[in-house]
Amino acid sequence: MSRAPREDFDESDVQVGHHKEYAAGVPGVYHALKKSYEQMGATRTTRTLLRLNQKDGFDCPGCAWPEKDHRHVAEFCENGAKAVAEEATRRVVDADFFARHPVRELGGKSDWWLGQQGRLVEPMIKPAGQDHYRPISWDAAFDLIATELRGLDSPDRATFYTSGRTSNEAAFVYQLMVRALGTNNLPDCSNMCHESSGSALTEAIGVGKGSVQIDDLEQAELIVVMGQNPGTNHPRMLSTLEVAKQNGAVIVAVNPLPEPGLMNFHNPQTPKGVAGGGTPLADDFLQVRIGGDQALMMAVAQILLQDDSLVDHAFITEHTAGFDEYRAHVKGLDLAELVEATGLTESQVRGLAARFAASTKTVVCWAMGITQHKHSVATIREIVNVLMIQGNLGRPGAGVCPVRGHSNVQGDRTMGIFEKMPEWFLDNLRDEFGFEPPRKHGHDTVDSLRAMRDGEIDVFMAVGGNFVRATPDSNLTEAALRRCRLTVQVSTKLNRSHTVCGETALILPTLGRTDKDVQAGGMQRVSVEDSMSRVHASHGRLKPASDSLLSEVSIVTRLAKRAVGDKVDIPWDEFEADYAKIRDRISRVVPGFDDYETKLSDPNGFTLPHATRSRRFPTKTGRANFAACPLEYPHIPEGRLLLQTLRSHDQYNTTIYGLDDRYRGIKNGRRVVFVNSVDLNTLELADGDMVDLVSEWKDGVDRRAENFRVVEYDTAKGCAAAYYPETNVLVPLDSVADVSNTPTSKSVIVRLEKR
Repeated sequence: MSRAPREDFDESDVQVGHHKEYAAGVPGVYHALKKSYEQMGATRTTRTLLRLNQKDGFDCPGCAWPEKDHRHVAEFCENGAKAVAEEATRRVVDADFFARHPVRELGGKSDWWLGQQGRLVEPMIKPAGQDHYRPISWDAAFDLIATELRGLDSPDRATFYTSGRTSNEAAFVYQLMVRALGTNNLPDCSNMCHESSGSALTEAIGVGKGSVQIDDLEQAELIVVMGQNPGTNHPRMLSTLEVAKQNGAVIVAVNPLPEPGLMNFHNPQTPKGVAGGGTPLADDFLQVRIGGDQALMMAVAQILLQDDSLVDHAFITEHTAGFDEYRAHVKGLDLAELVEATGLTESQVRGLAARFAASTKTVVCWAMGITQHKHSVATIREIVNVLMIQGNLGRPGAGVCPVRGHSNVQGDRTMGIFEKMPEWFLDNLRDEFGFEPPRKHGHDTVDSLRAMRDGEIDVFMAVGGNFVRATPDSNLTEAALRRCRLTVQVSTKLNRSHTVCGETALILPTLGRTDKDVQAGGMQRVSVEDSMSRVHASHGRLKPASDSLLSEVSIVTRLAKRAVGDKVDIPWDEFEADYAKIRDRISRVVPGFDDYETKLSDPNGFTLPHATRSRRFPTKTGRANFAACPLEYPHIPEGRLLLQTLRSHDQYNTTIYGLDDRYRGIKNGRRVVFVNSVDLNTLELADGDMVDLVSEWKDGVDRRAENFRVVEYDTAKGCAAAYYPETNVLVPLDSVADVSNTPTSKSVIVRLEKR
């Protein structure tokens, strides 16, 4: 096991090599174990990884990809192992650490350095006017927060953020506390990722979640993967795609960059993956221009509608609304303009339409490359439109598959973490707990930042996550948080958000997914919901990093007792002592959770109902709705590029595991920008040049990310890519998706200024 780094890294030593042509394989196993041994040591690594994603073990704190009922003994991927290693590390950040490092110094450290220091082990406070965190007792911390909350002019002057890692039980009591206080200010990480999916699917089919199960993917005849990089972001998805391929599925990858995981998968659990040539996955790679996906699906729809035999009239007549208006709209579009907007050739577009035409069972999967544009909701509506033309909803092997990026981010929303929960949920909450929840919609993430910027928020609290690095417009975000009177971070590890403080700041260390959780009622289990609406138990097994740690449930319930007081009769002590008491209440508030405790005891968990699977559509029309959306796509000024932010292979969300992206050939650095060779020639730049990235937005403000190495790369022409969170500074706060208010992190107009 290695020690936490004392010195930060030198980014000027970045090295660029050849990108990989396959994902996983023996190198994936090697890197997973290497990181695990460094953080946990050999014995702890073995004991921990063999429990990961097992029926009697704990759910991976990384992605939300589901497990099958039959599981491999090593049911984890490279990045899942890294996520566990960082949480189960033996490194600790204690009072001595904070005594040695003032907040100002920590603010100058890289995200990688901060994350490598280890687990937070005792509650800390940075008092107003001071530059060091120092220890504080739990009781004093809770009293301080409660005093601030009770003293607000309005409960809406506080906002309460949540990360997807939070369990169902913690999320439920958190939203219960917040609504008992009198506000719906419940922003969460969904606001910045799949909010566009939820908005579009709710309008189209009445349920803001994906409709498919793993079996559907394995039975599909056609799988279209759009705006997604499973090899890095959801590696276990590749195993499912491999099975689908073996069953005869055609797989099409639609993405501005070629991603090795979709080209060839070396499954380390099979001889072919270890010693053979792996499994080629994508039959076609369509290198769409950034933001051209809506145009692509419109073109496919137009071509399909030219052959009436391809239209499922029975499904459309019985189950949908708006088809005639939609058909007229699509037929009136100019195919040449649609093709131009995609950046593809007409032959490629027609080839994709032919793939749809030949399939009777189609699944479309997507992720952030689809959801973070101004017209993202319209794009997803178009995906649903194309599926509905052929009746590919509510039949085996077909449907919509938004791939969630964080374990239990979907469960948080199910539990009520949403600033605009529907009336039925609030009614159920009222009937169960005997108080009237606030009905006025609260702030999402973007609106919370606007309110903080404008001096309308005094208290910011985050349960999990790294708010500063997950949000757009970094300079504005940091200034907004510093305007708060109190900021509170419930965290497992040190991150950037602990260095960007309100006048007074608290760090409340909490148990992780891997830790044993023992309460007055005995050993506790929690539950999570995966990306396909499957709910299952998670049992922490490791001794916590400190006896001072509290669970998220304990932190929320103890705070709630003080902050809510006797305004509402809620048994907070009972909830903390026995999480089954929370689940009992959930079963009466949230549909699909009846007999929750018994269902959770099934080692495979249970699947929540989804109306679309039985061809029921709880929309305002009672049908699945076609949408005739106007064509939109980015228009790039001359001499500019369209930038998308993305992850390195050595990170998960905002957590930086290391400094290499071996799939793209990058070593020992992160400040790189990937640009097509044609664009480099046009801009009179060359591979290896150093540039500043400057975003251009209608407010006239230059947002600048400095000192990036240019990397010649096979991106779509006119497009560029660079890693976040370093490039979040370029995303204007007010550049958001229509309807969903999601930051447009995948379509930022930039100029490259040579240094």
